[in-house]
Amino acid sequence: MRLGVIGALALLLAACAVVPQGRPGAGGAGPAPGAPAGPANALAAGIRPGPAFATLPVGAMDARAALSGFAESCPKLLARDDASGLTRAADWRRPCVAAASWSPDLANAFFAEFFETARVGDAAAFATGYYEPEIAGSPVHLPGYDVPIYGMPADLVRAREGDATPLAGGRMPLGRYDHDGVFVPYYDRGAIEDGALEGRAPVIAWAHDPVEVFFLQVQGSGMLRAPDGSVVRIGYAGQNGLPYTGIGKLMRERGLIGDGPGQYPGSMQGIMQYIRDNPEAGAALMRENRSFVFFRVLTGDGPLGALGVPVRGHASVAADPRFVPLGAPVWLAFADHPEANGLWVAQDTGGAIKGANRFDTFWGAGDRARLTAGGMSGHGEALVLLPKGTLARLAGER
Repeated sequence: MRLGVIGALALLLAACAVVPQGRPGAGGAGPAPGAPAGPANALAAGIRPGPAFATLPVGAMDARAALSGFAESCPKLLARDDASGLTRAADWRRPCVAAASWSPDLANAFFAEFFETARVGDAAAFATGYYEPEIAGSPVHLPGYDVPIYGMPADLVRAREGDATPLAGGRMPLGRYDHDGVFVPYYDRGAIEDGALEGRAPVIAWAHDPVEVFFLQVQGSGMLRAPDGSVVRIGYAGQNGLPYTGIGKLMRERGLIGDGPGQYPGSMQGIMQYIRDNPEAGAALMRENRSFVFFRVLTGDGPLGALGVPVRGHASVAADPRFVPLGAPVWLAFADHPEANGLWVAQDTGGAIKGANRFDTFWGAGDRARLTAGGMSGHGEALVLLPKGTLARLAGER
């Protein structure tokens, strides 16, 4: 993003050739992901002015990280259409030109100079978390490393017009053409685990633990550490086109989530523990998520988000691009999770990250990131930062 599907975590649980669609989801045991009923984009949700940026409690380090992330996002911001309906490419030109040479020590002044804040809808935010996992894996098949990590299959395609019903957004669905030339759904997780992709997709690496690979797919990217200590970074390449099912939601429906005897926490860690304590039932549970993610080897210093730039820990956030322009800074505040308070940059998307004020915060790699992301489920307030003059222009266009 994730990968992330990552990607990420109260909805994993809740919850292509092919052009990648972003990480598959987020973790935790909440409502199922999917296209929400409601406004089509930020304009339809309603937008109101927020407080002046200078009045927000933004620390110097926070602002520096956001300035760096924003500057890195600018080439994409200036070249892409904004699905939220809030901005035009020309709106971003002045702040992007300035960001290229602005001193990081004056980052707060940069945002105060070039941005105004806006509330989308009721501005009531909900945020989960995702991270970049590191798991035991090898680019070559070694003893004990028997779980294949697949690249994109050659036969995974979008249907030709007339061969299938278009999706809600108008695009044709993903799937494959069978031996008779009939378009059919692609192989699901169970079929793939049973060997359906042998000879159809490249194996880019082999992993030690199938449970870790499942959660790697939820996150959408990660690092593979081989027995010799070498590390390979992989990222989301695509998905089999089948719907994502949050296994945490299934566990909650079956009475497996809670504080009682035989129940488990609704966090990523609790769900993993259930699977390990109940290997047969856990394997069957994972197969109920028919969605399957494919990867590619990455180069660079971080996993790539949907915007096409590296995501950074405690700086990048996934959002629904219909409600937040990808590349825009976002200010978040949570009384229940103050570690997520501050300035972020929307650089990623996620299969479960849908609707206004829905975010998935990225925490980087390592044990601390894993712990923070796995327990993140914050409710609070969100402000989207827009180039100054945007709100006046939008008001004049009504």
